[in-house]
Amino acid sequence: SAAVDDVPFAGHIALRASLTLLFLSWPCPSLGKKKLYIGALFPMSGGWPGGQACLPSAQMALDLVNNRTDILPDYELELIYYDSMCDPGESTKLLYDLLYTEPIKTVLMPGCSSVSTLVAEAARMWNLIVLSYGSSSPALSNRNRFPTFFRTHPSATLHNPTRVRLFQKWKWTKIATIQQTTEVFTSTLDDLEQRVKEAGIEISVRQSFLTDPAVAVKNLKRQDARIIVGLFYETEARKVFCEVFKEKLYGKKYVWFLIGWYADNWFKIKDPSINCTIENMTEAVEGHVTTEIVMLNPETVRGASNLTSQEFLGALMNRLGGKNPEETGGFQEAPLAYDAVWALALALNKTVAPLKAKGRRLEDFNYNNHDITAEIYRALNTSSFEGVSGHVVFDAQGSRMAMTLIEQLQGGSYKKIGYYDSSQKNLSWFGNDVWIGAGPPADSTIVIEEFRYLSQKLFAAVSVFAGLGILLGIVCLTFNIYNSNVRYIQNSQPYLNNMTAVGCMMALAAVFPLGIDGHHIHRSQFPVVCQFRLWLLGLGFSLAYGSMFTKIWWVHNLFTKKEEKKEKRKHLEPWKLYATVGVLLAIDVLSLMIWQIVDPLHITVEKFTREAPKGDLDVLIQPLLEHCTSEKMNTWLGVVYGYKGLLLLLGIFLAYETKSVSTEKINDHRAVGMAIYNVAVLCMITAPVTMILTSQQDASFAFAALAIVFSVYITLVVLFVPKMRRLITRGEWQSEQQDTLKTGSSTNNNDEEKSRQLERENRELQKIIQEKEQRVSELRNQLVERQALRNRRRPSSDPKSLLPPPGYPNPASDNHSSLPPSFSNSSNLYQADSKISRNHCHNSQIPLLYK
Repeated sequence: SAAVDDVPFAGHIALRASLTLLFLSWPCPSLGKKKLYIGALFPMSGGWPGGQACLPSAQMALDLVNNRTDILPDYELELIYYDSMCDPGESTKLLYDLLYTEPIKTVLMPGCSSVSTLVAEAARMWNLIVLSYGSSSPALSNRNRFPTFFRTHPSATLHNPTRVRLFQKWKWTKIATIQQTTEVFTSTLDDLEQRVKEAGIEISVRQSFLTDPAVAVKNLKRQDARIIVGLFYETEARKVFCEVFKEKLYGKKYVWFLIGWYADNWFKIKDPSINCTIENMTEAVEGHVTTEIVMLNPETVRGASNLTSQEFLGALMNRLGGKNPEETGGFQEAPLAYDAVWALALALNKTVAPLKAKGRRLEDFNYNNHDITAEIYRALNTSSFEGVSGHVVFDAQGSRMAMTLIEQLQGGSYKKIGYYDSSQKNLSWFGNDVWIGAGPPADSTIVIEEFRYLSQKLFAAVSVFAGLGILLGIVCLTFNIYNSNVRYIQNSQPYLNNMTAVGCMMALAAVFPLGIDGHHIHRSQFPVVCQFRLWLLGLGFSLAYGSMFTKIWWVHNLFTKKEEKKEKRKHLEPWKLYATVGVLLAIDVLSLMIWQIVDPLHITVEKFTREAPKGDLDVLIQPLLEHCTSEKMNTWLGVVYGYKGLLLLLGIFLAYETKSVSTEKINDHRAVGMAIYNVAVLCMITAPVTMILTSQQDASFAFAALAIVFSVYITLVVLFVPKMRRLITRGEWQSEQQDTLKTGSSTNNNDEEKSRQLERENRELQKIIQEKEQRVSELRNQLVERQALRNRRRPSSDPKSLLPPPGYPNPASDNHSSLPPSFSNSSNLYQADSKISRNHCHNSQIPLLYK
């Protein structure tokens, strides 16, 4: 922004009149004053012709100093200057002339940064103090390289304390930078990086470019940069913001920080190197913040020169002869040249007394006198006064500590929103900052961590089924214990059935910790819940399935061998059954203990892809899910699933092999086989599915919990409901004696099956007898008819012809006597047929009887 504020015309006239009277009233310098010479290099032309305004400003300051009786009363300052053209090569020759041409110069005053670098580095060899008025390069803030260098022009790094203060004000902890690859901007950025690091602020993205900023801007967009510091010249700034418009890297989510010494309308200037319209550029730059070093005191105060900043501007305009400030090089920096002469004069004045105490004088200075140089250095280093550019003070590197103006582009024009004094660390805030959104944007997308919890409706529904299943298990267990003296219950191995019921209830109890997560308990208690899940489910499976597996194992072991172990079938010791269950249970307990000791379960948090909520909110949801796991979880699961899977497959095989076996010792083994089929199928389906769905808490819980619930329900119903039904419908209660008195027959399930089989065989035999009797009747009628026919054909005189065929008895007088004895009555026929069926029909009729 422009450094010159508008001054009313009437004020100019009054100011000029007062200054004219002042100049006329000043006395001429005394002829007895000793001269101190200042060697200066003012760039009157070249890349930065700052000498056009800075030289008149410095001469004006010298005139005022030399006419003051309270500052260097015995000395007169004289300026010897050359045009450096802001060229280091030319300046080298001019420096040689200054040093090797009389008179001796006490101080050197170079202009632009490149010339100041050359002069300040060489001045140490001649014990010369260098005081610059127009050098901003951060490289000059190096006491090792430039030990005698001071400057009233603040370093370009002076923007950085202001930026850091603004970052802290708006609570930003993450920023991004984009710079043009030049020495001044690289040094500035290095300084900024150090300062933000000390303030606990992170530079998350750092981009640079030489001529084309397109790739750098795209990288800023890709890496989600929000608070962006831009360091580049004005022409490159237009290129940058054209790309910013294309990438939509502006608006309420973004804040750009730029250098404040661009022209006020820099974004409206037509530039053939970009393909964006003025409207595009205006839209892209809206709301950005600039920091600009204050080179003219904004307050109306009279400093060491007894002039206010506005009076100084009026006097300078008068000295320039009415030249246009915008066409005069160095006009903005003129107050700095003015204050540089005053800083030198006050420092030299401060050295008079210390030098006099040492028996030295300023006029005794030569290029080999280190003591006088040290006194001047000490005086400059402690300078502190009010100048027309503001409060003049130097930091440890000799750079000017000045105030910084903070502006914001609001509606296409810059508005002052505050000042920052880095020396006093004082922020003067006007409170008129305007934001496109509700306020200052966040320095990055706000990520809200949100844990995924199990659906409470699902958990409640499954818990109800699990609770009812536990009640059913209690009913079945109570029934089995209460009727343990009934022979039918005794022959089903009730203790094993009790273990099955207890195991089923433990498995159902595991459903509750399976559904407990961070929604119900604190995270520190979660590992305990993990252990409960593991132990309840593991031991419940071992008891429930292990007891059923034991039954089917021993049935297969004793009753599938026809000839062997016939004696063992009569005597099945119960302790062998219990020992088998104990072995299976011990294996599970041992494996779980080793797992818990060697690699205990702990909580881990799984992170999912961030999700954007509905609406135009600058936030993302980070879904999290808690898991029970261990370091080698897959290994342990592989061992457990492998062992349990083999048991399930073996159980299916044994159930199939023993499906036709009938035994009194374990009369419910067929029901056990059916339960094993269902449990095995559900487990083999659920185990891999839950491993696949581990990241979907609702589906994983539903599969696992419902598999447990269905397995338990099927097992309890198949094993216990038929027993309840039999005892209720037949009245077989309490004891074996009461059962015998009521029924008068054996209550053994095997006897009942044999009785039903004999009844079926008897019905088949009766049907066969009826068919045989019918056939006999038909044969008898045929024989009678055949005999009558023969009697009619043969003459009765031939007795031989009337004889029956060989093997038939002689005919009697009546029908009964003429028939064979074997057909004389049905009882004899039945007996004969019975004998035949018993002796000769074992191959043909047995399949019929047992069909």
